[in-house]
Amino acid sequence: MERTRRSLLAAGATVGVVGVAGCLGGGGGGGGIDTGEYGCDLTEPTDPNLDYRPTLGNPDADVTVRAFEDFTCGHCASYTLDHFPTIREEYVDTGDVHYEHWDFPIPVNETWAVPVASAARGVGARHGDEAFFEFASAAYESQGNYSGEALGAAAETAGADPCAVLSDAEFTAYEEATQSDKSEGESMGVSGTPTIFVNGSPVEGGYAAETVASAIDAEL
Repeated sequence: MERTRRSLLAAGATVGVVGVAGCLGGGGGGGGIDTGEYGCDLTEPTDPNLDYRPTLGNPDADVTVRAFEDFTCGHCASYTLDHFPTIREEYVDTGDVHYEHWDFPIPVNETWAVPVASAARGVGARHGDEAFFEFASAAYESQGNYSGEALGAAAETAGADPCAVLSDAEFTAYEEATQSDKSEGESMGVSGTPTIFVNGSPVEGGYAAETVASAIDAEL
């Protein structure tokens, strides 16, 4: 399928060298979540929607893109903030691609990987897919400085209740769903993040917008 590549080339040119392997693991540890200025009385969520899947675009599209991500992976932050917006504009918003987010908590950081993923899923389950992706982008912008206040601010950006988000994070309400995603990814050969699949085949050569676009074009 022929389409203008100007925006894709520009996106690829501004990022520099992209690590093909992405994030492979790490460490980090810590305790509970300080709600800071929000002053929330955190309570364990009673009925999280573990079947919720964050998606965008036309569910009947000929191309399905799956992105496996770890919210504590720096490469995932780069992909989401610097590359995915181009893919969304050129393919998802046009109806050519059905896009799916899948969690793959390696984890790079044991303190935050599953809590942030749980917070994001809770936002999506309660407020819809657009809110999920808004929260995810805002969360990635604070990566490296995750805190209760940072997640609360991301919740406000997405139009969600900060205290509900912090409860999902504190009690890792969606851990079962994130681990299910990880198991699916492992069965597909995922070992690092981000890993992008186009119609079931992994994108080779990295996660730059131009690279993902080429894989999509081959299926259109």
